[in-house]
Amino acid sequence: MTVTEQHATRLADTGLADVAQIAGGLLQRAPDRVDDPAWVADARRSWEAVPAWLRRRVREFRRDSGPEGRLLLTGLPIRPEELPDTPMVMGSVQRTPTLPAALLMLIVHGLGDPASFAAEKGGALVQDVVPVPGQEEFQGNAGSVELTFHTENAFHPHRPDYVLLLCLRTDHEGQAELRTCCSRRVLPELTAGTRETLRRPEFVTEPPPSFGEAGAGRPHAILTGDPEDPDFCYDEAATQARTESGRAALEELSAVIRRHYDGVRLSAGDLVVVDNRVTLHGRSSFVPRFDGRDRWLQRMFSFTDLRRSRDHRPADGNVLVK
Repeated sequence: MTVTEQHATRLADTGLADVAQIAGGLLQRAPDRVDDPAWVADARRSWEAVPAWLRRRVREFRRDSGPEGRLLLTGLPIRPEELPDTPMVMGSVQRTPTLPAALLMLIVHGLGDPASFAAEKGGALVQDVVPVPGQEEFQGNAGSVELTFHTENAFHPHRPDYVLLLCLRTDHEGQAELRTCCSRRVLPELTAGTRETLRRPEFVTEPPPSFGEAGAGRPHAILTGDPEDPDFCYDEAATQARTESGRAALEELSAVIRRHYDGVRLSAGDLVVVDNRVTLHGRSSFVPRFDGRDRWLQRMFSFTDLRRSRDHRPADGNVLVK
């Protein structure tokens, strides 16, 4: 299913001018590094100057992310004609302040606080999601095969609450599709037995090697919290069941997800915010050309309560080190 215009919030011309001015001012005041704590603090204060209607829309989404668990903002002023070539290296990040980074840094503060993981892309706050030569089959943001549905960092005790994905450049054919699937759509389609099984700690999601040794995954449930509106913790490629009933439940869950996901083909200036607590995301396959004009997204994570990960963040910084 493809997302239609009615699911998107488009910035009107007047609102776009205001947002562009605020982001531009933030960029003019930027130091040499995106990750500078002073710039992060400046962005937090600058968010309060963003037009009230946009702050209200983001605040309402934070309070209730709705049946899709996804917010789509279109028409952000990223100046695509000024972009450099799409990066083509593993671990690519945005360390130098740019207008797209300023826009992300603004909006991330409407949802909480930005943070990253030292084991992932060197702990950069703004990360590139781009295809990399030789990594076409990789199940991750450097690949171009279908990326299966997952909770971001499902293995970690401090997962992001929101994942922000800003499109800087679409794929050549315009066919790459960001896919999302919310627990609120899935739950009514699951049998009672499967729902009960998914609420038991019969599953393990192994972290990638950069986050720890093999076998470090701990037993967890797929569905937690309110039985009528549960949180989702699942990685189709990495979550394994420890029991026969768990394996059957995962098979049913995967089939339901495949029937009830939404897809959106992003254009330059489109921003998707995924509620990582209740919504899985993935991507269709696409064909990169590695010519400097391939698909390019930039990603940030937002945490609604950064205090909970305080013991993971030295000096109360924005990078989780374990």
